Amino acid sequence: MMRIDVGNVLRQRAPRHYRYIPGWAVRWLERIICQDRLNTLLEHNAQCEGADFARGVIKDLSVSYSLAGNIPDGKDRRVILVSNHPLGGLDGLVLACVAEDVYGKEADAKFVVNDLLDFVEPLRPIFLGVNKHGTQSRASVERIDRAFDGDSPILMFPAGLVSRRRQGGVIADMPWRKMAVVKAISSHRDIIPVHFSGENSQFFYKFAHLRSRLGLRFNIEMIRLPKEIFLSEGSHFTVTFGSPISWRSLEGGMNAELQADRLRSIVYQLPCQK
Repeated sequence: MMRIDVGNVLRQRAPRHYRYIPGWAVRWLERIICQDRLNTLLEHNAQCEGADFARGVIKDLSVSYSLAGNIPDGKDRRVILVSNHPLGGLDGLVLACVAEDVYGKEADAKFVVNDLLDFVEPLRPIFLGVNKHGTQSRASVERIDRAFDGDSPILMFPAGLVSRRRQGGVIADMPWRKMAVVKAISSHRDIIPVHFSGENSQFFYKFAHLRSRLGLRFNIEMIRLPKEIFLSEGSHFTVTFGSPISWRSLEGGMNAELQADRLRSIVYQLPCQK
């Protein structure tokens, strides 16, 4: 059974330096990432995997959601669902459940994620890991290609990072990457824009802003994301669907990034169209 153990991770990843890390620092990290509460969730849902695991976690957190907009009928499963990324964890769990609700369990929906999340063993069956900071392994590339060539719905957070506070105090995604556009064209999959409601705590955004002002490149605010999951306990979220966008209407090549930016704009307009 999977368990999170900060001390053990540090011991394995930094064996030469571990003995110099004070015990209070390890215990501080354990509290920051809510290690005990995370392990309770893992233990309670240890027999589940994929969307079943996601559903168990959101039930334990008393989280609910509703669907709005142009909800797909589920018949065409060869689609790419692109969503904003406001929460950095819980939104992915909810969307995994939403995909199963809309397309059925047998559709076996997949989720493109940062390959650092491969450590979440119960979700590996639905994850397609992408290395966002280096080259892809051949096995990873082949698995992703097979998924896009197959018939399962695929979900993506094109921003790659959780939303931040932007100019004017608006909470929104960073610029979207072009992968969704490129893959939609190459795999002949239509794109379905999806808007996910919700925000993280103001502390998270202030922490991220301070890190940026200090010129630190490493996103140290991400250590807060487990805490943000528990701060959303009991919340209700709205998932709004837009009309499908035909892959034939997309332009690749030099225009792919502009198309990705256009998709991002469409997603943020959806709540106003309900």
